[in-house]
Amino acid sequence: MIDLYYWTTPNGHKVTLFLEETGLEYKIFPINIGKGEQFRPDFLAIAPNNRIPAIVDQAPTGGGAPISLFESGAILLYLAEKTGRFIPSGLHARAEILQWLFWQMGGLGPMAGQNHHFRNYAPEKIPYAIDRYVKETNRLYGVLNHRLADRAFVAGPDYTIADMASYPWILPDAQGQTLDDFPHLARWHAAIKARPATTRAYDLVQQINPGAGGIRTEEERKILFGQSSAKA
Repeated sequence: MIDLYYWTTPNGHKVTLFLEETGLEYKIFPINIGKGEQFRPDFLAIAPNNRIPAIVDQAPTGGGAPISLFESGAILLYLAEKTGRFIPSGLHARAEILQWLFWQMGGLGPMAGQNHHFRNYAPEKIPYAIDRYVKETNRLYGVLNHRLADRAFVAGPDYTIADMASYPWILPDAQGQTLDDFPHLARWHAAIKARPATTRAYDLVQQINPGAGGIRTEEERKILFGQSSAKA
């Protein structure tokens, strides 16, 4: 059994995509980040960076004590190795997947996240910041579009954790982009969206967080964006 500490964000969706594809038994423990539940001591014991997602594998391969992990990329890699799915064992193919997994973790996710913040959530609209992150998101879309020009998925012909990592962060409307400008990316995005496991993963949003999206109160803004080392 996998205990999944989850909220309905792009990083949360990465893990539900994997779990729904593989059929691993899992139980969701919602962490409402708008209410500050990510700062509870029991959650911090699993995820010291106070971010979702996090997991506890209650039945690790080979037995022994439960294993907890935070950071979505580390979770995807752990689950892929646990199941032997969505990551190959061959050196070259594995290297392809890992470099694109880390590309998402270090590039697409953080840059798109800043795009979301300054474009959609910041109380003061700062043109320089908005332009900076919209353009960088556009550049990263272009990188992925070029990569997909001659292959079905990010690391080759097969769907892998590299695709699961990037897919939830392709949100054109929220990021000031249009997929019409990126035909290979658009084809890839449509193919993943059509997978039954993707539908099941995103159906969880209405179960866990109906009406998801946006920041509705000033209190939510303070919780999500007002933390420092003294408050965390």
